[in-house]
Formats: sequence, structure tokens, C-alpha cells
Amino acid sequence: MRRSPLPLTSEQAAGRDSGPSAQPDGFSQAKDVCLRLLTTRPRTRAELEKALQGKGFDEETAEYVLGRLDKAGLVDDASFAETWVRSRHVHQGLGRRAIAAELRRKGVDESVTAQAVAEVDPESEAERARELVRKKLRGMTSATAGLDETTKMRRLVGMLARKGYAEGLAFSIVREELGAADTEPQDP
Repeated sequence: MRRSPLPLTSEQAAGRDSGPSAQPDGFSQAKDVCLRLLTTRPRTRAELEKALQGKGFDEETAEYVLGRLDKAGLVDDASFAETWVRSRHVHQGLGRRAIAAELRRKGVDESVTAQAVAEVDPESEAERARELVRKKLRGMTSATAGLDETTKMRRLVGMLARKGYAEGLAFSIVREELGAADTEPQDP
């Protein structure tokens, strides 16, 4: 079901009303939908377009409203991607591959995604992976502490893989951290 703009008021139809308020109500309704979504968190253009389609607005209305929001600086996929990368890497511990996949699902252009993900340097990614492994090792209970090295390695590498870290990086970090954990003195 496509929602068309509401009928024009008699003043609008007579051409006496000009300016932003001269737009049919469908445009202002579409703008309101987008602004409500943008108040909760930044959104990509594709996310807003999908929301408008879901509400039944036609393509012309969506393009007009999104163009206006873009000109106003309220929709900026590059800025969204930069913020998303920082947040997901620092707070969620995600690797570059996982973050890039999330941005693609959100409709961010491939070149914008690549540029934003490139901001996570390899050293930072390796350090974040180390932090995750150390945290997981600290959290291993007495029931899991008796596991053999292969099982521990498999579980830790699996955790990093699910977070989007490359296999080679995951194996080397886990190997290093398991070696360091073995040499640390145990609490009595």
C-alpha cells in the first residue's frame, strides 16, 4: 500500500500559499517520520528510506524528504559510519570484518564503509583482541580452568571469530595470551 500525500488545502490548491508550508502534508508526514527516527540515534539514508517505504510513502516523497534532510546535514552516511566504527570497536570489541558487515547491512556504501573501517589500525585491533582474550581468561571458572589447552584455544579463537577478527590474528593472540597465563603465578 503506497501512501500518497494528503489532498491540498483550498489555499494550497489556489496557489496562495507558498514556501515550505506549501508542501503537501505527505511530505511533512514523511519528514516527521524521519525526524522521530533520528531523535533516537543517527541513521543511514538507506535505513530512513526503508522506514518510509514501510510506512507506505512513495519513492518521490521519500527522495524529496531525504534530499532535504541530507542538505540540512541530518543524514550523513560517512559521519554515521565513523561513529559506528568507533563505538562498535571500543564498546563491543568488534573487529573490522564484523563492523564492515554491519555497515553493509545498514546500507552504507562500500567505499564509505572501507574508509571508515580503515580508521581501525591493525595495532588497535590486535590490542582490543588481547583485552577480550584476557577478560575471557579471567572469567573462566574452576570448571573451565581444568580444560586442556586445545579446548581453551578453540573457545577463545571462536569468540574472536564471532567478533569479526581474522583467523590468523585470533590464533596468534590466543597463543600468546595462553602462554602468558601459564607463566603467571596462581593465587593460593
